[in-house]
Amino acid sequence: MNIKIAFTDIDGTLLNSEREVSEMLKEQVARITEQNVPFILISSRMPSAMTHIQKDLNIENLPIICYNGGLVLVDGDVVDDISIAPTILEDILEINRNGKFHISLYNNDDWYVPEMDFWAKREENNTKVTPIVKPTKDVIDLWIREGKGAHKVMCMGDKEHMDYLYSELGKLHGDKLHLYRSKDTYIEIANKDISKLTGINELLACKYPHLTLENCIAFGDNYNDIEMLEAVKLGVAVGNAKEEVLLIADAVSDTNKRDGVAKAIKNFI
Repeated sequence: MNIKIAFTDIDGTLLNSEREVSEMLKEQVARITEQNVPFILISSRMPSAMTHIQKDLNIENLPIICYNGGLVLVDGDVVDDISIAPTILEDILEINRNGKFHISLYNNDDWYVPEMDFWAKREENNTKVTPIVKPTKDVIDLWIREGKGAHKVMCMGDKEHMDYLYSELGKLHGDKLHLYRSKDTYIEIANKDISKLTGINELLACKYPHLTLENCIAFGDNYNDIEMLEAVKLGVAVGNAKEEVLLIADAVSDTNKRDGVAKAIKNFI
């Protein structure tokens, strides 16, 4: 099998139960990168929530694909940038006019929260990144002036409020947005034009034009990994992946807590 580049999801796939990279993973990543097989992180996370993992794996010189393909960085430079328009952000804020749920707004390495509530502290703990506290309306107004949008919006709250938001946003902007629910209490929102697969295609085109999807292996666990896993030469699901992901994967490895990615690298590269 002519595998020349690897792409991996992070949460639920790459990190262990302590949300860290294991010694076995470090060894396997070092082995393949020494053979000039790039190991690329691809996640819904923001850049600074990924670069510390790159540092742990000694792959800081490699590109990263952030926000599920919404932002692609090569040598720290933006090579692809697709965001959500501020007018849509205003609609999300209007749906939340009574302040029933948390709204996190992300653009590149900026993460804004209206206050350091339970949800913000939880995400801070999970990602090891500290947000900027600023009223949501002020952030939207700032981005309108600067000509920016959101690479990601994360809404968090009680299930009933997330159900309502999901329904209302679907009616208003279902043709423009990906609405992804990893849990009943979370809705992750992105531009509908992006996916992990679009991110991979953009990166191959600009950085690795001699490679194609036939040269790629990818690792994942969740619904937003399915398109990527189906498109590459070898799509590997970790053992704890969603049932739908397990069904479409070319191979299934061990769970993320039991070095699933490291074991798959050892077996296939």
